[in-house]
Amino acid sequence: MAVWFTVFFIAPLIIIIIYSFLKKGLYGGVIMEFSLIAYRSLGNPSLITIIVRTIIASVLATLITIFIALPCGYFMAKSRHQTFLLLLIIIPFWTNFLIRVFAWMNILGNNGFLNELLMRLNLIRENVHFLYNQNVVILVLVYMYLPYAILPLYSTIDKFDFSLLEAARDLGATKLQSMQKVLLPNIRSGVYTAVLFTFIPIFGAYAVPLLVGGKDSYMLGNVIADQLTKSRNWPLASAISLVLTVVTTAGVLLMMGLQKRDATRLQDGRLQDGRLQEAGVPADTSRVTGGGAL
Repeated sequence: MAVWFTVFFIAPLIIIIIYSFLKKGLYGGVIMEFSLIAYRSLGNPSLITIIVRTIIASVLATLITIFIALPCGYFMAKSRHQTFLLLLIIIPFWTNFLIRVFAWMNILGNNGFLNELLMRLNLIRENVHFLYNQNVVILVLVYMYLPYAILPLYSTIDKFDFSLLEAARDLGATKLQSMQKVLLPNIRSGVYTAVLFTFIPIFGAYAVPLLVGGKDSYMLGNVIADQLTKSRNWPLASAISLVLTVVTTAGVLLMMGLQKRDATRLQDGRLQDGRLQEAGVPADTSRVTGGGAL
């Protein structure tokens, strides 16, 4: 395992780090001379614009994905047809990634299904240009990575004790309050996992912005590919890749820290409740609400 981890993860990362501090070769490749030119290039206004665009698009796509995945995971956990619903979620994985992207292009194209439908309903007279903008990039990214958010949320919600919601309602909470103060605090681990599973691949997305986005929808993944294949600037591509790696690693560490903190709080609460029960004192009913008053 250690050898596999070193060869396929640490070694490529070391190569990327080294290349980022070298000079660009005249016809590609690198010159073995120490240089910070690649990192100075990160301050280029056009590149900063792409970085900001990538962050905004990734955050928006992740938030929308989680917002959609939460009710889907809840419905699946409460349903009697969990196996069938799981199958519906997994089916898209049976289709090639690019085929799904091209399917969206056929739906949203100038002569695609959506334009034809709107014209037959006399809602438009000319074709609407749905493709090649930032909004459609976010839409397709949400579709692509929605299963990655639904599955961990469903797995967490399925283990949740739904009688706690009924207890919260008995204590005077509305349905929305019981969801906010009882369900969400108890499924945080699933939410953290869903965020990681969606934000990280979206942040480094390449194919979706390339195929359904225009020049104003380029993301960092596209810049890295262009620097490798067109400009042949390996040091700059390595520097951008290293930035992506650092950001995603920081996100993983942050989520791990939040999960550890929540697990510690839950364990401390259980220990306190156990001590109260041993002393003959009933546990605080506010724990039903995740520690807060309804």
